[in-house]
Amino acid sequence: MDLERYPIDRAGSARQAVIDSARAAIDADGCAVLKGFIRSERLGELVAECDRVATHGHHNYNRTNPYFTVDQPELPASHPLRRFFDRSNAFVPADNFGDDSALRAIYEWPAFAPFIQEALGEQQFFRYADPLADVIVNLAVEGNGFPWHFDTNNYTVTLAIQNAEAGGAFEYSPHLRTPTDENYAGVEAVLDGDKALVRTLQLEPGDLQIFKGRYSLHRVTPLAGPRARYVAIFSYVEEPAMVGSPERTQQLYGRVLPIHLERAGMRADTLVD
Repeated sequence: MDLERYPIDRAGSARQAVIDSARAAIDADGCAVLKGFIRSERLGELVAECDRVATHGHHNYNRTNPYFTVDQPELPASHPLRRFFDRSNAFVPADNFGDDSALRAIYEWPAFAPFIQEALGEQQFFRYADPLADVIVNLAVEGNGFPWHFDTNNYTVTLAIQNAEAGGAFEYSPHLRTPTDENYAGVEAVLDGDKALVRTLQLEPGDLQIFKGRYSLHRVTPLAGPRARYVAIFSYVEEPAMVGSPERTQQLYGRVLPIHLERAGMRADTLVD
């Protein structure tokens, strides 16, 4: 990490300035980007780690709505719950990143989570308890992308590691829903192509993104070229025991553990996903 540019490990005005800048961006549109958070000369190590575990990625080719739920034929065809899109990429589950993992070392570094928490301005803040999903890598190749969706977790922190030759833009519609309002009309407008509600980011390797993806609809545009796109995802939640739902976990990782069945429904909100 570039701790000269981002001195998140030591108290003082420089650290506070980084936090204030990130929090202002998050408050404004649910997203902050720390450019060059990982030093360029160390990115090769992270790429090598992703290359080593890429074969463990769960590849999934299906059609999904923004909520990863089943169709509801009783609703109008234009309703967001009935809008299904092709999804084709892979997630490398968290149990592939052990004690020798540089990515896990970042996630578990004592200074990292407190910085993220302060940037978000959250009182309730815990590392994700899901053994398949706390530290993962999203792997996508040519033709892949990730259609419009909301995240399971309130807060997602992503680290861009390697980009494809083309494509892979991050598009999002900030604050489109709240814990008590699905705002289906706004979601439908984005799905219909209303660009006025959408912002676009071109993230570069080494960039750290802090994103409230549970409330902001977002997608990754399709990729082009032979080089794979790698993005690490570090997840945090509001409740200490929270894990992914069994249905969502099966979709993303290809398997479900007993903990997912035991803790099903333990969420801090009542949103449909």
